[in-house]
Amino acid sequence: MVRQRKQDRFLLQREGLYYYWRRVPKSVEHLDDRAPLIRHSLKTDDLAEARAKRDLLEQADRMFWGTLLTDADTAKALAGYQIARARAEALGFTYKPAGEVANLPLDEILRRVSSISDPRTPVVTETAALGGIEQPKVKVSEAFEVFCNEIRAAELAGKSDKQKEQWKKVKKLAVTSFVAVVGDLAMIDITRDHGRQLYQHWVKRLAPTDGSKKKSASLGKRRMGDMRILYEEYFKHIGDIDRQNPFDGLTFSEKFKRSRPPFPIEWVRDKIFKPGTLAGMNAEARGIVLVLSETGARGGEICNLHKDVIKLGDAIPHILVEPRLDPEDPREIKTVSSIRRIPLVGVALEVMKKFPNGFPSYKENENNFSSAAGKFFRENKLFPTKKHVIYSLRHTFEDRMKEARIDDELRNILMGHTVDRPKYGSGGSLKLYQEEMMKIVFPFDPAII
Repeated sequence: MVRQRKQDRFLLQREGLYYYWRRVPKSVEHLDDRAPLIRHSLKTDDLAEARAKRDLLEQADRMFWGTLLTDADTAKALAGYQIARARAEALGFTYKPAGEVANLPLDEILRRVSSISDPRTPVVTETAALGGIEQPKVKVSEAFEVFCNEIRAAELAGKSDKQKEQWKKVKKLAVTSFVAVVGDLAMIDITRDHGRQLYQHWVKRLAPTDGSKKKSASLGKRRMGDMRILYEEYFKHIGDIDRQNPFDGLTFSEKFKRSRPPFPIEWVRDKIFKPGTLAGMNAEARGIVLVLSETGARGGEICNLHKDVIKLGDAIPHILVEPRLDPEDPREIKTVSSIRRIPLVGVALEVMKKFPNGFPSYKENENNFSSAAGKFFRENKLFPTKKHVIYSLRHTFEDRMKEARIDDELRNILMGHTVDRPKYGSGGSLKLYQEEMMKIVFPFDPAII
């Protein structure tokens, strides 16, 4: 009898066959009927197959012990179902609830019964083979919590608290809409008819006949898409990967994508940069507006600058747009292509000299900045049309680069857009970036800062 180690953890070979063999942790020993030692025949002499089955049982036990220590009913029910599926797979079966097992061909039923014929077979293994656990009736609202806390946990880990809050807020709108229209149904009870019911709700909002305000196709598309994703990922999470999605194909096409217009270049140069125009704004908000104008950055990228990414002492003063990896204070950026260096020229350089540590009033509060700045621009008639927003300054920056015939690839780099070709080299030096940006820099009166 030889006990294996490391990659062959919890495997024991006896008389040619492998066994899953491990001690129940002390913390749950009083709760697990198999304690103190788990002995489970894997019914194979093939090491690779034994490892695969061991992995399934190890995962199932990890989940099982976790549920023994939790008081959350939904978490326990879901985990119990997932554990049963994993144990069934380790036995070589597709997990099926007892009602479906009863309708299987006789030879398949006998094969399942035979696999647990040893009188020492644990009850949890018998339950898995014979389908003793029904899929739990988890409501849509509860499934959304599972989606956030388990399924997308890794994705949310790098976000700041504010980013997590905003992400959840947007995603939850689809669930709120479904619950309002259809009800807070159990996920397993949602049918194609319910999917169509939600779809028709959005059809009426996109083409209202009662005089209410028309919603955009992109909004309906997003809400239907978020429900489709929730349904698909929830059932994959619990192991039910072949379930038909009732929201498949129910979407809306956009004939025209709404785009925010840029400010005319002369409007920014002659009106916004005119001394006194922004005097009524608080100093930080005014500074952010001016930096946005001369960097083309996104509002959140400038609002969340901090001293470590503001490089005023370098030969080429610049800012770094990058994720914040501090586990105590993380922050995600929009895309990988958004990671970039932006030289500070013109008024942007002077503003950052005044705010070398960033803009603390708006850290993690870019929405507050957008609201405050937007309100000021509207009240002072600084938007050329009702379609313009503060973000339009970013579009103006790109127009200015186009007018100066700055290389298309460099424009994409400075804007944080994806460069649509294989990447070779570093993309150019900061000195090159600075020289190109100086072609479009606005003259300014220091009084505007």
